[in-house]
Amino acid sequence: MNAPLPDVPEVRVVGLPQLTQGFDLVERLGLDMHLKVHGPLDPMSGDQLAQLADDISLHGRGGAGFPFGRKLRAVGKAAIRRGVRPVVVVNGSEGEPACRKDTVLLNRAPHLILDGALLAAEALGARTLIVAVTRNSTEISIRSALAERGLTDRRGQALRARVVRTPERMVSGEASAVIRAAAGGPALPAGRRERAAESGVGGAPTLLSNAETYAQLAIAARVGPRRYGHSGLDSEPGTVLLTISGAVARPMVVEVPTGVPLRYVLQLAGAPLLPQGVLTGGYHGNWIDSVSVDNAVVSRASLAAVGGALGAGAILPIGPETCPLGESLRVANWLAAETAGQCGPCRLGLPAAAGGLSDVLNGGGPAALEALREVTQAVKGRGACKHPDGSARFFASTLSAFTDDLAAHVLDGGCGRPTVGVLPLPAPGYQDAEESIPSGEKLAVDWTLCQGHGLCADIVPELIRLGPDGYPALADASVPMHLRGRAQRAVRRCPALALRIEQGPQERPALPPGGGRKALGSGRG
Repeated sequence: MNAPLPDVPEVRVVGLPQLTQGFDLVERLGLDMHLKVHGPLDPMSGDQLAQLADDISLHGRGGAGFPFGRKLRAVGKAAIRRGVRPVVVVNGSEGEPACRKDTVLLNRAPHLILDGALLAAEALGARTLIVAVTRNSTEISIRSALAERGLTDRRGQALRARVVRTPERMVSGEASAVIRAAAGGPALPAGRRERAAESGVGGAPTLLSNAETYAQLAIAARVGPRRYGHSGLDSEPGTVLLTISGAVARPMVVEVPTGVPLRYVLQLAGAPLLPQGVLTGGYHGNWIDSVSVDNAVVSRASLAAVGGALGAGAILPIGPETCPLGESLRVANWLAAETAGQCGPCRLGLPAAAGGLSDVLNGGGPAALEALREVTQAVKGRGACKHPDGSARFFASTLSAFTDDLAAHVLDGGCGRPTVGVLPLPAPGYQDAEESIPSGEKLAVDWTLCQGHGLCADIVPELIRLGPDGYPALADASVPMHLRGRAQRAVRRCPALALRIEQGPQERPALPPGGGRKALGSGRG
């Protein structure tokens, strides 16, 4: 069974590095080294920045692929129309087990991301910058980067900047989930479709985009659209970051110009010469076969033309030794467990689909296959967020990509191959073992005032439980930084004013150790 991917896997480059420039010099580019490698950055107006994004065909790199220039203009217009300051959000919430590209950037080149986000904030006149992260290492790195720039969340500053920690879950990276977390709520989709450009954090127009998107913007702002277009295709200029895992000898994050053959990138990671299939776009993506791999290059359009997807940049081949339906069932069970539990298609439909796939594998015959197709179709387009649609896409792609194996299981009782577990999934209990940065503060109760209302336990159950007598029992630990906002909200909401936060000795974490090998411009790491 494959182990979960490390936070920062090996990093490699095809051609000349842009996002990964300087990775061959140091494990993490602090502000001084960042400026030496990339140079200074001049501010731009909103119109100039939107035009730049259009000139380089910059689309979001988080999976949806929405044009960044259109999003920037929409936020600017909404802010002017309503007469309010917009908010800029960096979505570094990478909760998918097969994705590590944003984690690599946040850990090794955090200032490149901040460059792009600060460019957008200044162009829009924003006074608030929020960076959402999922992992301990990324939280440490981005907090250190903000400190290096003198950016804090203190009142009175021209720009207030803060970090929001979200759980390492698939649904926590969805735009509305990040916005809810930024407002101090749970990192779950809102259950209603609302454009962040119109009403996002605190009801203000919000520019929310992926970490790599902001880094690409910072590169283009320095070199200009013409030089930026020297790499990659004319229709999709520049480079992309891909996470290559699955049945490969060396899981890695690779920076590659668009237009490079997909087969070459897979060979770089040591993938099988004739994979049974390659999952493109991650666990909300599509399977393609070996013939399609030979016909595809790295680009949104090319992958879509062969039935694949660039998505969040995760590419996962599987070899001939494993059962592809068994591999897909492992992912299907994980997707079902990742439900936000807020609508029927997600809470009921996805577990039913995963159970249906299990029935097919375990000899359920044609009736089980037909039931699986029906439940998958019923899930599509009816969810409160994008998780049911993305999961249904994965189910449908699995059924259409592996027809021979499907026939063997339905008609002959199986394909005769074991499931070896090559697709990365979190280790059991990973959420319970999640680390966090301590704030040095603790919750305390004035028992002369407490009346056992229990509101505090509802707001921050990770730190407060209700005892058998109905009164709160507090965790004897420092409040983690990512729960600090909710702890403060619990204090404010206490009707009896019995709950307070006490300052303890401050624990300061060290920077995360660098992970993976250093990337070289020649493509060797």
